[in-house]
Amino acid sequence: MTIHTFDRAQVLTQALPYIKQYSGKTVVIKYGGNAMVNEELKSAVMEDIVLLSTVGIKVVLVHGGGPEINDMLLKIGKQPKFIGGMRYTDEETMEIVQMVLAGKVNKGLVQRLEQHGGRAIGLCGLDGGMIKAEKKECGQDLGLVGEITHVDVTLIHNCIDSGTIPVVATIAAGQQDGQVYNINADIAASHIAAALNAEKFVLMTDVRGLLRDKDNEDSLISVVHVSDVPGLKRRGIIKGGMIPKVDCCVEAVRRGVSRTHIIDGRIAHSILIEMLTDEGIGTMFL
Repeated sequence: MTIHTFDRAQVLTQALPYIKQYSGKTVVIKYGGNAMVNEELKSAVMEDIVLLSTVGIKVVLVHGGGPEINDMLLKIGKQPKFIGGMRYTDEETMEIVQMVLAGKVNKGLVQRLEQHGGRAIGLCGLDGGMIKAEKKECGQDLGLVGEITHVDVTLIHNCIDSGTIPVVATIAAGQQDGQVYNINADIAASHIAAALNAEKFVLMTDVRGLLRDKDNEDSLISVVHVSDVPGLKRRGIIKGGMIPKVDCCVEAVRRGVSRTHIIDGRIAHSILIEMLTDEGIGTMFL
């Protein structure tokens, strides 16, 4: 018992400088991947967020919900369709995306945060004109997939100032056409972090971070300078599905976010390990 108690004290002592450093600062967490479907990991994420909020860190949670959208599409007899890794979103699919993301998933996360002692409020990009977009043009027709044109974080600030944790679903209103658009959650979280001038943007995924060898998780690159990214792409170290995630982190840094991180959401309490320990976890972009 004595050793166990001592270890606890050591953990708290190590965390204290980081709590002081980040207290009053804004941290945007993009939540998705395995951590969003595994019940044990889901509880760990909620506990982490509530703890950070309790010690005075302003947490904004931005979430995806791909598996839940796929499940609902299959229930109505519609096969999910992807082009170049992005969901093809026709009008019927957009209705499902809006219903699942802004409804079931968003409010479910709010409820879980409340169950763990937090105060949370569910929002989506349509609320308060938060996210405006236009149809994404990329050489292929993706349907109602949007490209962000403007982010207004007034409503998020209002939530934070009232002591609540904003939980944001990433659908957007058309800038000109009145349509509702499906927005990639990583990209939306990056834009929101920049608009908030956040201290940190943390992107949770299903790998340890950026690896020199994608088949060797011990080849983690802990720190990457933004200026090194083009060379890492040319050498094939940043490739495939990691490219858009890294691009989101780089864009957030260039827009003023102090530090961005890709961390392993498969590890319980990975958010706390990243933010409140000397060792950290995942890959940090400066």
